[in-house]
Amino acid sequence: QVQLLQSGGGLVQAGDSLRLSCAVSGGTFSRYAMAWFRQAPGKEREFVAAINWSGGSTEYADSIVKGRFSVSRDNDKSAAYLQMNSLEPEDTALYYCAARKAPIRTLPGSYEYWGQGTQVTVSS
Repeated sequence: QVQLLQSGGGLVQAGDSLRLSCAVSGGTFSRYAMAWFRQAPGKEREFVAAINWSGGSTEYADSIVKGRFSVSRDNDKSAAYLQMNSLEPEDTALYYCAARKAPIRTLPGSYEYWGQGTQVTVSS
């Protein structure tokens, strides 16, 4: 059984940085594309960033990220990361990591496995 365990997040001020982590167990991590989504209260879950199995290809929701976020992975540690810089109050949401075999996708329904979510709150 593949499990995703998230860590990081918290309450920060506008302009601060955070790094979210997602540790994967129970599967061959290097077979999975990894993605980050977020969901604000009353809104649908939206794509933020993704990285392919090797780390050689990434994709971002440019309208959200605006060059501030960076997705990465360490296959030796079976972990994926989302580095978030210059955080804004609009980034406040529950952030999820997700995994799927084969290529990157941006739709939540394309992902088989999900982390438990971690809250990011950015105060102005």
